[in-house]
Amino acid sequence: MSYQFLEPYTFKNGIKVKNRVVIPPMTECMSFADGTVTSDECNYFNIHTGGAGMFITGCAFVNEEGRGYEGELGASDDKFIPGLTRLASAIKQNGTKAILQVFSAGRMSTTAILRGKKPVSASEVPAPRPGAETPRALKTEEVDQLVKDFGEATRRAIQAGFDGIEIHGANTYLIQQFFSPHSNRRTDKWGGSLEKRMRFPLAIIDEVSATIKKYADRPFLFGYRISPEEIEEPGIRFSDTLALIDEIVKRPVDYLHVSMGTVWRTSLNNKDDKTALNLEIKERIGDMPLIGVGDVEKPEEAEDVIDKGMDFVAIGRESIREPHWVQKVEANDEKSIRYDLSLTDLDELGIKAPFWDFIMSLFGAGMHVTGQNNIDRKTYRDAVDQLLS
Repeated sequence: MSYQFLEPYTFKNGIKVKNRVVIPPMTECMSFADGTVTSDECNYFNIHTGGAGMFITGCAFVNEEGRGYEGELGASDDKFIPGLTRLASAIKQNGTKAILQVFSAGRMSTTAILRGKKPVSASEVPAPRPGAETPRALKTEEVDQLVKDFGEATRRAIQAGFDGIEIHGANTYLIQQFFSPHSNRRTDKWGGSLEKRMRFPLAIIDEVSATIKKYADRPFLFGYRISPEEIEEPGIRFSDTLALIDEIVKRPVDYLHVSMGTVWRTSLNNKDDKTALNLEIKERIGDMPLIGVGDVEKPEEAEDVIDKGMDFVAIGRESIREPHWVQKVEANDEKSIRYDLSLTDLDELGIKAPFWDFIMSLFGAGMHVTGQNNIDRKTYRDAVDQLLS
């Protein structure tokens, strides 16, 4: 069968990707404690790359206070460039493009992960989750430095040989915390009105764009990941996100990546709106490429994403279970695709204990582990949507 998602795509900056399949960012927790790339990490990417057009790494912290997980990838210092170079090389097999995702966790971190330092955020407002710590509000000069930190992380990605950078402005991490009226109660230039709450993400976009222009000696992709809504009150509503997107499309961003538990999710807040948010976003951004992600497993599901007008389809959990998903579709061998996972497969798949523990804590039944009680997909998707909002 001929699938549209196997067709190549050329970005406006001239970068051509071999197909429309993307491996989305998934935190592996397999770096060393300081953020340095490990052999286990490179081995995992060696096993799982080579099929998709683009492979986006799990989030890498841009400064020391930006750490969100143990074993997280680091991009905060030039000392990480040799390891990042190894990682980029491991991903870039068979023409797959390597994209480094960068972020700061903000209030989603802990004092333990930060080795005694208090988590930071836009304001001293804890996340609405059990056990969340009250963060320290960043000073104005610290916010200015954070913007520069994203630029420096981008420089390191360029020098390490990555094909692009993705700014993680989703999943309630620091960039989203500045955009959200729940977590941003500031009264300076970085908070207050919708326009002021946009300043931080837009300043980062402008800094990253300037860095690419200054340092990239080749076409270099620039993507932005966003969460469309929050369920908190007050919180980000879809109209806020559309206003931010209107500003993003004016800048040299190459693609938009919308983070949701299911690619066809409708509004969490406006139950009268039955249109999938991704379709509304795609209509808003016009010819800017859109990556749709969320609970896509089978080739016909991936094809439906492209058929409905999205430009790329991300295969997340399924790529963990089946690293040769694209290759098997290309070989017309779809019957051999693995949709369930046995614990005896973990070593073969390069999945080490920290990564597995993280996967199961976040996705649980959504991993389709044989011999365990797996909930139905709708119940799972609803739970993930609540988690990611």
